Amino acid sequence: MDMVTRMVNEKPVVIFSKSECCICFSIQTLICGFGANPTVYELDQIPNGPQIERALQQLGCQPTVPAVFIGQRLVGGPNQVMSLHVQNELGPLLVRAGAIWLWKKK
Repeated sequence: MDMVTRMVNEKPVVIFSKSECCICFSIQTLICGFGANPTVYELDQIPNGPQIERALQQLGCQPTVPAVFIGQRLVGGPNQVMSLHVQNELGPLLVRAGAIWLWKKK
């Protein structure tokens, strides 16, 4: 878990993903659509990917990808991110994390 903590420190948005995962791509696209520039770690393309995936499981990520951290806090997976979006809470969360500067409520 220390490894994950170090990876998300001082970054406003971090997404743990897998390159062939369409849901991961959709979540990345959603967050980028707000103007954020997330740090994305493709677990199937980095040497310590399996260890990071185990650490994400220990943090309670089920499934392990996509796992989204905003403001160094685990938001969760696609269901949690989409719930925040539908409730118009994702934009303000990105602003508070410093990932975007402005957000206009729709």
